[in-house]
Amino acid sequence: MLVRFSVGNFLSFKEVQEFSMIKGKPKSKSERVLNTDKLKLLKFAAVFGANASGKSNLISSFKYAQTAIVLGVPNKGQASYFKIDASYANKPSYFEFEILLNNNNYAYGFEIFLEKSQIVSEWLVQLSPSGNDKTIFSRDVLNGKFQSDLKVTSQTLRNKFNVYSDDSKNNTEILFLNEMNRAKVELYKDESELFVFKEVFDWFIEKLDVNYPNRPISDYSYFRDAKNKEEVCRVIRSLGTGITNYDERKSSLIQLQQQLSKVIYERLEEDIKEWKTEKIKDKKTSSMSVRINDMYYVISLDKNDKVEVTTIVFNHGNDAVFEFSEESDGTRRILDLVEILFTGEDKIYIIDEIDRSLHPQLTYKFIQEFLVAAQKRNIQLVITTHESRLLDFGLLRQDEIWIANKLTSGETELYSLDEYNVRFDKKVDKAYLEGRYGGVPIFSTIFPIKEDD
Repeated sequence: MLVRFSVGNFLSFKEVQEFSMIKGKPKSKSERVLNTDKLKLLKFAAVFGANASGKSNLISSFKYAQTAIVLGVPNKGQASYFKIDASYANKPSYFEFEILLNNNNYAYGFEIFLEKSQIVSEWLVQLSPSGNDKTIFSRDVLNGKFQSDLKVTSQTLRNKFNVYSDDSKNNTEILFLNEMNRAKVELYKDESELFVFKEVFDWFIEKLDVNYPNRPISDYSYFRDAKNKEEVCRVIRSLGTGITNYDERKSSLIQLQQQLSKVIYERLEEDIKEWKTEKIKDKKTSSMSVRINDMYYVISLDKNDKVEVTTIVFNHGNDAVFEFSEESDGTRRILDLVEILFTGEDKIYIIDEIDRSLHPQLTYKFIQEFLVAAQKRNIQLVITTHESRLLDFGLLRQDEIWIANKLTSGETELYSLDEYNVRFDKKVDKAYLEGRYGGVPIFSTIFPIKEDD
């Protein structure tokens, strides 16, 4: 679960800004707060703000940090520092995640000169409510310093860890968390003291799901779970799509090939070949999904290990069958979002402009469905939106509402509505649109008024 995220000197974020999922002052709707012996965490947060206020930059900062951790630091020339102040080109950018993982609280972060792709520092700390924090590792790269409080009992593993840490002291090109997860399976076979490196790294791969408006969110694997079919249909119907049922229909690789460019199809063939090899060895899941824009296919193996291709078709209360590509943008968007209601535990979805292609009432209805589902599962959803109807204390808690506000200096500040002493019964949406809490556009006059001579 996400506890906090901090970012500084990135896009419109100048000084370090903190976004938090820690429960605030409100006591209402406590059934959807996760209570642990260490923390009380929210499962939902909505970030409001005008166009160009920095909402999407928050999502981009999540994505940049995740990419750097999982895939490696992007190439040099990433000029995403706070450009309005030229001096910030020579200052490091800051990214830090605080996460709750297996009932342990960790802080992981790094500082980096973006233009040079040069790592300045990096740290992973196990936090303690008593203040007795444990430094898993800490790097001061520019000064060649490495510190760790880990006590590795195995002499062999301790020697390997010392070699890796020594090699990383002055390495400004790679994050140590990434390095400790590159072809080092032998470190984690017995879940030694080093296993924390794999646990934290896997969280960024498997649990953190960052989505832009034009990116498909789902691979629709939830369609294939027959146990959920009745509930999936209920949810889809309740969201006003007109869909009453769905089924799988046979397709073929030839049909797939006809709809893809040669380069993309050849790449897909390689992926299928690799997946098939691993599947036969029982190392992979039973199927793989192909989602490209308005296309959706499922690839699986029959009992003879021959490739089968299917797609999903929909009924709208009659015998007519509609393909996925025939559904509207709004319906496809909803089908994307429905996955969130059926996904596994401990996952956090971060979605920019959740209301894209959706009617305001449909956005409201989906959030209602999520908040009900979140009462039963440990799942988090963070969205950016313009939809002021969500600013309703009948729906949201005060601490679930965040504002991204662009200052006259051009920098973005982030703050929770929980920082304001707002009455529970106040019409927050009206006050927000009036600019009471910031985060709304301030328009200049298009045609200046001429003064009398």
